[in-house]
Amino acid sequence: MIEKYNFGSIIIRGKRYSSDVIIYPERVNDAWWRKEGHSLCMDDIEEIMDFNPELLIIGKGNPGLMQVPLHLQKSIRKRGLELFIGPTPQAVKEYNRKHREKRTVAALHLTC
Repeated sequence: MIEKYNFGSIIIRGKRYSSDVIIYPERVNDAWWRKEGHSLCMDDIEEIMDFNPELLIIGKGNPGLMQVPLHLQKSIRKRGLELFIGPTPQAVKEYNRKHREKRTVAALHLTC
């Protein structure tokens, strides 16, 4: 569960992170970085695709500036994943609602 999110900081299961994260059911990857900065590409989420979640939640930053191109969204859905994309505050709420119901992974950009 995510206890708290503020611009640039997130507390997950009692531990504070100040870098972008991928939250898996049993661990947190706090070394996540995107090849193209503010535009997500398949290389950025290949590890997630290999994990094969049922639901992928993408937080696009506090105001939602990170882009998730339509072709990438289609590719993710084509693999049978449910997808939620929104500003990180909304993504945090969605993760906290859904993470117990499904095999869920969240990829969260914490700043812009």
